[in-house]
Amino acid sequence: QMQLVESGGGSVQAGGSLSVSCVASGYIYLRNSMAWFRQVPGKEREGVAAMDRDGSASYTDSVKGRFTISRDNAKNSLYLQMNSLKPEDTAMYYCAADSSSYPRDPLRSYEYKYWGQGTQVTVSS
Repeated sequence: QMQLVESGGGSVQAGGSLSVSCVASGYIYLRNSMAWFRQVPGKEREGVAAMDRDGSASYTDSVKGRFTISRDNAKNSLYLQMNSLKPEDTAMYYCAADSSSYPRDPLRSYEYKYWGQGTQVTVSS
């Protein structure tokens, strides 16, 4: 089993920046695929950014050029730097991981077995 714990997030005005972090513990698969998702109440969980074992990143169109996903395998950590934030970025952000190295659909939630509890990001206009 793998445990994921998110931190960071918070509240910021539109145009500002925030970062969220995720630390993995437990049985950790080296260089497994990891991702960030977000969810607003009443809506489906949306894939925001993902990174495979080789460090190749994928982003949903709405965050391209604004968000950057990164990972530090030595620290078993995943990060999401969010710049130029918009009110529509407001959501609960979740870290996800799986034992697979190269998911076919890296921004789809079904690809990931392990999930964190989430951290709230709120962007005010």
